[in-house]
Parts: sequence; C-alpha cells; structure tokens
Amino acid sequence: MGFARACSVALVGVEGVVVEVQADLEPGVAAFTLVGLPDKSLVESRDRVRAAVVNSGAEWPQKKLTVGLSPASVPKSGSGFDLAVACAVLGAAERIDPAAVADVVMIGELGLDGRVRPVRGVLPAVLAAAEAGYRHVVVPEQTAGEAALVPGISVLGVRSLRQLIAVLGDEPVPEEPDPDRGRPDTMLAGLMVPGAGLGTGLAPLTDGTARRPDLADVAGQGRARKALEVAAAGGHHLLLSGPPGAGKTMLAERLTAILPPLSRQESLEVTAVHSVAGILPPGEPLIGAAPYCAPHHSATMQSLVGGGNGLPRPGAVSLAHRGVLFLDEAPEFSVRALDALRQPLESGHVVVARAAGVVRLPARFLMVLAANPCPCGRHTLAGAGCECPPSAVRRYQARLSGPLLDRVDLRVEVEPVGRADLMGSGGRGESSADVAARVREARERAAERLTGTPWTTNSEVPGHELRTRLVAAPGALMAAERDMERGVLTARGLDRVLRVAWTVADLRGADRPDATDVAVALELRTGIQRGVPMRAGAR
Repeated sequence: MGFARACSVALVGVEGVVVEVQADLEPGVAAFTLVGLPDKSLVESRDRVRAAVVNSGAEWPQKKLTVGLSPASVPKSGSGFDLAVACAVLGAAERIDPAAVADVVMIGELGLDGRVRPVRGVLPAVLAAAEAGYRHVVVPEQTAGEAALVPGISVLGVRSLRQLIAVLGDEPVPEEPDPDRGRPDTMLAGLMVPGAGLGTGLAPLTDGTARRPDLADVAGQGRARKALEVAAAGGHHLLLSGPPGAGKTMLAERLTAILPPLSRQESLEVTAVHSVAGILPPGEPLIGAAPYCAPHHSATMQSLVGGGNGLPRPGAVSLAHRGVLFLDEAPEFSVRALDALRQPLESGHVVVARAAGVVRLPARFLMVLAANPCPCGRHTLAGAGCECPPSAVRRYQARLSGPLLDRVDLRVEVEPVGRADLMGSGGRGESSADVAARVREARERAAERLTGTPWTTNSEVPGHELRTRLVAAPGALMAAERDMERGVLTARGLDRVLRVAWTVADLRGADRPDATDVAVALELRTGIQRGVPMRAGAR
C-alpha cells in the first residue's frame, strides 16, 4: 500500500481553506475514486490528471486509487486542485518522494498534455496558506507574480507537470517551449471570465495614448465639485440629482482620480476580490488605484450584492471595495436591489446566505447615486415643458427609499451648465491633481487623529466617538440640534453631519470643526441654503 499527501486551497467567497489532498494505493482492480465533496469540474480532474501524468512521461499506477479531499465537509469547486492531486498520486506511487510534497501547497489546473494552466483566486488562496502556516507554494508560471505579493512565502512558478516532477525529484529541469507570442496566450483564458469586468474601469487600455478623465474637463458646477472633494476626503456617500446633460456622470467618473492611492493592505484586499471574480488584468498582479464599478440599472439584486449558482460570487459592491460604486439613473434600479445596499453601506461587508453556505464578502465602497428629478428629467428646468403629472414625479422620487437616503451624507443639486461656463469664458476648473493633493492632506490629518483606532477615515467613525471623544468646537452643533428637533435630521443623520463637518475641517487644516463647518455639512446633506460659501478647497 502506498500513501502520500499534498495540499491545496478551497475558496469560499474570497476566503480560503487549506485542503489536504490524500492519495491511497491498494492492490485491486485499477480504479480512480475521488471523495471529499467535489463539484462537477473537480470530479472531471480524474481524467485530466491521468492524461497529464501519462503525457508527462510518468507511469500511471495500475492499482485501486482513492483520492480524498480533507476536510470533507467543505465544498470544493474548480480545477485548481489538479496539480495537488497529480503530485499526491505520484507520491503514493513513489515516483517522487512523498515527504517532498507533504507540506507544499499546490494550485493549478492541468492540461491533457501536462501543461499547468492558471486559475482564478491565486492571491486569496496563497493568503490562506500563509495564515495556516505554510511557507512553500507551487502555482502556474503566469500567476507567480500574483502569489509573490504575499510576504514570507516561497513561490515556485511552473510551466508543466514535467518541470515540477523534476524539481521535486532533484532532477534536471526540462525546458518547455515558450508559447507563440504572435497570438494571444491561450493559457491566460482561465484568468478572465468572458464578459466580466465591463464598466469596472479596470480593463487594460487598448490605446496607450488614452487619457484619464480629469476634473478640469467639467465646466462650472462649483457646488458639485466641492461635494466631490468632500466625498473623496472623508469617504462619504454622494447623491447627484439634476436634469439630463448637467454633468452628473462626468463628475462621478472623475471621482477615482482624486482618491488617494490604495495602501498595501487595501491593494491586497482589492486584488483578492478581483482575482476571484476573474477581472484581474493579466500582467497586473497588484491593483494600486481605487476601482470604479458602474453597473447598469437593469442589474439584479444578486449581481449587486453577490450571488450565483452554488456558493455566491462577488457582486458589484465587492468589485467596488475600496473604490467607487456609481449607480447612474438610480431610481431605475429595482427597489429590492437598492434596499439590499443598506447593510454593506453600514457594515462595510455583505453576508450572502445560500443553501450551499454563507459567504462574507468585503464591501467598503464610496457610493455615488445619480438621479433625474422626474421620468422625463425636465421637472426642475424653468420653461422646459415637463409633462410628468405630480403623482408620477412623487412615485419616481420615492423609488429611492428614506432609509437608503438616510445613509447618504451629501446631496447636491447639479444645475444645468450655463453658456459662459461651457464656452470657457468662466475659466478652466481645477485639475484632478490639485484636488487630489488636498484630499490626500485631509486624509493624512484624519489618519493621524485616528491613530490607535480601527478607523482611518471620518466616514467610519461611530457616532458615539464623535459625541464623546472627538468633540466639535463649543456651540458648533446648535444649527444641527435645531434641525434634529424639527425632524429634518434623524439620529443617524446627526452623526453623519458630524462626520462631514470633520472632513470639511480637515480640508481647511483646522483642528476641529466650528459652526461654519457644521453649516457646510448641513447644507450638503439637506440642500437647504445656509449662507456659507461652497467653493472647493476653501471657505
């Protein structure tokens, strides 16, 4: 009897569980049994592994073979277990030393000719292996850069099973021919889900001369630009309402350009989600800029928060983690889909329960809503001839529920652009680089103030801390307290006004917010004029 084991990783959402792949050979009729709750693609690995081993020059054992995936209670899916299964079988057959593969995590799909094909989710799988104490991983050569992002891990990238057998057996490593560079690399097909990633802003540019959208392209809109700057500096959610053609989409598309670069930990989180979702661009193992996701208004609730057959897959809220989720034509989204955003807006993650299991997906994003005032969009335009009856206007605006809007910190009316601004006689606006510099300074002030706490931005600070430890200037909250007594603000709304006031104070370099900062926050939240200047970057 021969026995050997190797290790691989099963992904549940964006979290990994180390799986021990055990191979047992016994005398009897030649058969291959795979146990341990595998799915259809994993059951088919029996034929892939057998063909790959034979075509790699190794002998397939003609005995009763049982391969077990432990723990057996964890659902296992995908073809990433092929490499571990092949090495466990070869170890049990004593083609390679069983001790050489016992503590090595192997991730990769095998082709029938023995080539090792890349799979999605390599980064979260290697992170799970590192947390479990493993220090050596074997991955496909194309994803070695992604696996090397995890510190303290020794990564071996292989092109074929023959090469891995030679490395484990301390034999001369055979040379594998490079793929034809004159055509697309078919080995990368498993990394990208066909049709995925459209609208995420992460697709590689096909033209090297393509220009990134800049805030200087936006004509006028001083109040909306101020709100955009405050949203970026504090991580506050934003609602842009106004007639069609006023520039709501232009403003939202330029928000990621003024957000600060992701930290190392944030980059790993974002890269892990996109690797699992299959939208990680080949050749770019680490995402350093805030992602941008703009789903169409026909998106279902499952596509927004996560779902799918079997274990749920990341939705738009997870693809926008640490970035921007833009919902254009927000009232056109289904009410169920919009209300499903309430939990991730508060907690920063989404918990999706299905029959196959419960998955917790990260979802700390900055939400931007864009809405027209009525179905035809001309309700607020003087003399534009809006023909929508009052009942249709009320019904259209009510599609954004009160509980959802209560979680939105900034609400700005985007006015139509005048001829002077559009033709350039009003002067060109500030560029994204200038605004991004102020945003970065404001974030640094907030991070310094919040040192020693689990929060990094003002939008994450609980209301209790704002009312007890991080106190505003004396008398600064009088206007907000009056609005709360009149029913204009809820308790959650008061906390959010305080967070915005701290962000406004950070932007102007103050130690704490005063009455004017609170007035700016109230005007940005309620839309009621408070007589305070709203020019970006200053009072």
